[in-house]
Amino acid sequence: MMHPLLHTPYLDNDLLQQRDKMVATLKQRFKTYGYQQIQTATLEPYDLYVGNPKIGNTDEMIKVMDTSGKVLVLRPDVTIPITQQIATAHMNVGEDTRLFYIMDVFGYRFEDDQKQRTQAGVEYFSNRTPAGDAEVIALAIHILKDCGFPEFKLEIGHAGFFRALLAQANLSNEQIAPLQTYIQTKNIAEMVDYLATLPIQETVKEAMQHIPFLYGEPNEVMEGIKQNGLNGIVQAELTYLVDVYNSIQAYGLTDHIVFNLGLINDMNYYSDVIFQGFVNQVGKPVVMGGRYDGLGDYFGARIPAIGFAFDVDLLLHAAKQHGLFTTLKEDEPIAVSYNISQQKEALAIALALRERGYAVVTYSTNDNRQAASKETVHIICETDSYNLYHGEQAISFQHISEVIQLLQERGS
Repeated sequence: MMHPLLHTPYLDNDLLQQRDKMVATLKQRFKTYGYQQIQTATLEPYDLYVGNPKIGNTDEMIKVMDTSGKVLVLRPDVTIPITQQIATAHMNVGEDTRLFYIMDVFGYRFEDDQKQRTQAGVEYFSNRTPAGDAEVIALAIHILKDCGFPEFKLEIGHAGFFRALLAQANLSNEQIAPLQTYIQTKNIAEMVDYLATLPIQETVKEAMQHIPFLYGEPNEVMEGIKQNGLNGIVQAELTYLVDVYNSIQAYGLTDHIVFNLGLINDMNYYSDVIFQGFVNQVGKPVVMGGRYDGLGDYFGARIPAIGFAFDVDLLLHAAKQHGLFTTLKEDEPIAVSYNISQQKEALAIALALRERGYAVVTYSTNDNRQAASKETVHIICETDSYNLYHGEQAISFQHISEVIQLLQERGS
């Protein structure tokens, strides 16, 4: 019987290279905004997450037990352990702290039986200001532009908007949960029927019924809020949201922005501005984020912050869907073959090419190996004869500098 591991398909090498290239693009953009990389442990104490509903659903976490009997979890979230690290190290952050990460998260919440996803994101620990929040949103937009997506939308909302309406309603958590679902799914009919069963004022009911419609161009959404009399209830949240949007305008990046005041993120620790980004042909957000000023309180420190996370796997899928993968010629190996008398000279050529970043494979013609067809460039070193083959063209050379020049001229 064949071992089950033999049924596992090989990972597509080209896809892995495209993924590495995408991660490098994200890292470079993070650095241009002044962020430094951070890493947290893959296995974390279960106690970090248990006992606080705002931290997350522990039923979705993958748990293991160490040799001492202590329960651990595979990292289900990145923001929480980073916040704990900052809280432990600084207690209160007096200066801006900008961190980025490329890390895997684990859990049973993912679709298609996947239990592991790669996230790339930032955490900006700073006091709340419209300019600071706008800069983080601008960074997310720049990344989507860097990836080459021709069309995408970044939806911006405010976690305090829905909470301000709930404060008028005085509902229990059990009563709130269905309402959140109806708003998230824009199920207007069932939401209206459900609101009719709740003991809240008619003005608040009408306000909640309009939430799913508060989506679109920012000025139009603001006008819709005024027409429905919502601005008095949520004035503070709306004023701040407009200030953030005005700061984004200074970057000249508002073409891709819409307001979505029905945006309710599943992560309960968000406190203010929240946002998510979509690209065409992909039905799920490739990036999600927001401000979480109260998360540090759980660790005994006042450390306001805003951040976001890109789903790298989904981003890669979106890039493939849009045909954005580039030809990776620089990663195709150059074959250097030689007879044994020219080994020293051939390996010197290979070393010189590798020093310039080229991928090179070497072999002796005595090994009876022929150049593989996938190797577009083939250098053959024989006694008193050095030839570079590129496709069907053969070119003689005497010095490695000639090879470098030939490769550059052909874009290899």
